[in-house]
Amino acid sequence: MIKGQKVVCINDTFPELIRALYRELPVKDNIYTIREVFLGREKIVRGGDTATVGLLLEELTNPPDPFHQGEQELGFSSERFAPLNELPPEEVEEEEALHTGAWAPA
Repeated sequence: MIKGQKVVCINDTFPELIRALYRELPVKDNIYTIREVFLGREKIVRGGDTATVGLLLEELTNPPDPFHQGEQELGFSSERFAPLNELPPEEVEEEEALHTGAWAPA
């Protein structure tokens, strides 16, 4: 998943603690645009061996994470989303530029 990519929410089930911390939550089957991609802090918070990929979305804004020293905005696990088969706007422009002026049979 990359910045600018469109994704669809596939899991909007959140525990009450999350509902209390967040101002806006994604809704299943709604389409969102990735604003930022970051390494999740699950390893630190839960003491596990793995970390998750976190997402911030253009359409949703939330308060700072109360457990993050840098006051990073509360984000969402990428596992809650599935990518749409679309290119981000920058890549669409690059694709169009590649095909501009291309020879086409009459």
